[in-house]
Amino acid sequence: MKRYTHIIIALLAVIFAKTLFAQNQVSQAEEKTRILFIFDASQSMNGYWEKSKKIDIARKFLIRMVDSLECENNVEMALRVYGHQSPVPPQDCNDTKLEVPFSPNNAGKIRQTLRYLIPKGTTPIAHSLELAANDFPISETGIRNVVILITDGVEACDGDPCEVSDKLQKAGIILKPFIIGIGLDVNFKSSFECIGNYLQVEHEEKFGGTLEYVMSQVLNKTSAQVNLIDANGSPTETDVAMTFYNNVSGKVRYQFMHTLNAKGNPDTLYLDPLLTYNITIHTIPELHRDSVSIQPGKHTKIGFDAPQGFLKIESNRTNMYKDLQTLVKIDTQIINTQKVNQSIKYITGKYNLEVLTLPRVAIPNVTIAQSTTTSIKIPQPGLATIFKPSSGPCSLFVQRKGKLEWIYDIDDKKLRETLTLQPGVYHVIYRNKNASLSQNSRKTSFEIFSGKSRSVRF
Repeated sequence: MKRYTHIIIALLAVIFAKTLFAQNQVSQAEEKTRILFIFDASQSMNGYWEKSKKIDIARKFLIRMVDSLECENNVEMALRVYGHQSPVPPQDCNDTKLEVPFSPNNAGKIRQTLRYLIPKGTTPIAHSLELAANDFPISETGIRNVVILITDGVEACDGDPCEVSDKLQKAGIILKPFIIGIGLDVNFKSSFECIGNYLQVEHEEKFGGTLEYVMSQVLNKTSAQVNLIDANGSPTETDVAMTFYNNVSGKVRYQFMHTLNAKGNPDTLYLDPLLTYNITIHTIPELHRDSVSIQPGKHTKIGFDAPQGFLKIESNRTNMYKDLQTLVKIDTQIINTQKVNQSIKYITGKYNLEVLTLPRVAIPNVTIAQSTTTSIKIPQPGLATIFKPSSGPCSLFVQRKGKLEWIYDIDDKKLRETLTLQPGVYHVIYRNKNASLSQNSRKTSFEIFSGKSRSVRF
């Protein structure tokens, strides 16, 4: 029996190890990238550029790129073509078609389609981009949708490609597109920069290098680190959650827990360089920065002034105040609620506290300093058990500076209630529910001392 037990344990260990390995492989797997090539096959692509026709140069280098991407496990491709179905004149602004949709192992179909394209028609860039929204399968988690437009001309129809591109990016359908211009006049540059990342190929021999540059940005993440800087100017703050939002769509792109590595330096992150980010550091209060760009291929350091210290609200009578909350404010804005005897980190500075005792205790201008703990002690409370002779409305007031401040109403139907109160002088006013005159109201006063209990009767 023992021998079988050892065998079962060994088998379970193997299964557990394989499960951990599989989970680790999944966690380290790269995101899938979907690349939609939008290819210009308009009539002007029949023209010569340096030694060859533009269509021949463009398809030769794109086929080479498709060949190299065919071996990438986490890349899917598709091909949309415009200007290849209807000759001009007349002008057909609907001449755009998804020739090869996204699917595994479709590189051969893309190559074959490219080889037999004959330029004929016009240049409906905006309409092609608009239809491209439906070319991508429904978005899943961990999918990047990229458009690469190869063209030798500007929009020839009535559409606005800049507006369409902006709309698709804000909807989170695509990342900022790449536009590769072939033999275009430099004056057209501004027409494309509003669409996306524009690259002008000036000479035929540079076309391949331009495509490779684009693909390196599309496929490779760029290293970065977030420095949370303390009051001494050193990046020592850590253990804080960080959220990176897509600046255009507003969608969450990454979430990390800030970490220092074994050398005590901020850990390295790997980010998509195609995005501009809005970053939130979830300190208390939070820190924000918008429109943070990552330069492809260059390690980027992102610094936040985040000096922090601790605040602790202390009470000796934890059994009486175990659920007590304190409102932590900047001026009058509540930024956090904190439990008694809990230590929480805050950005250094001055805070106003409102302890939700009965009555509430206001503690203004509490200073939190770098790497120190500011302790606030709440006076030890006392107990008051209030007895009502019959049901009816009953209100409790505290006396402060010669004035009465309302702090609590006892339920009309309750005949007895025990309250935890701060030391001080109190007044209770009560009226029998059947009494029809205000003059029938009854009042009593009492004082509460720390650690003492008392009964209050009318």
